[in-house]
Amino acid sequence: QAHLAESGGGLAHPGGSLRLSCQASGNIFGIGIMAWYRQAPGKEREFVANIKSGNIVNYTDSVKGRFIISREYDKHAVNLQMNSLKHKDTAVYYCLEDLLVGGSWSAYWGQGTKVTVSS
Repeated sequence: QAHLAESGGGLAHPGGSLRLSCQASGNIFGIGIMAWYRQAPGKEREFVANIKSGNIVNYTDSVKGRFIISREYDKHAVNLQMNSLKHKDTAVYYCLEDLLVGGSWSAYWGQGTKVTVSS
């Protein structure tokens, strides 16, 4: 089994910054793609960014140039630096990691951390 723990959400003003972190724990033998998704009130969960082997990153268009995804291999962690925040970034943010646990690959979700951008 594995578990993802997220941290770093909260309240920010427009133009401000927040940093989200997601750390995996458990009997982990490998990590594949790591990603962030978000779900705004009344909307479906959407892709934000991902990072994979070789530090290849992808971002949804609305966050390009503002958000930076990174990973820490030794901590099994993925981070999301969010800059120049906008009201429309308000959402619950979820991390997703493909993990090799007990001999098989599975996708694991974090519990979600709330980000509110408000003046």
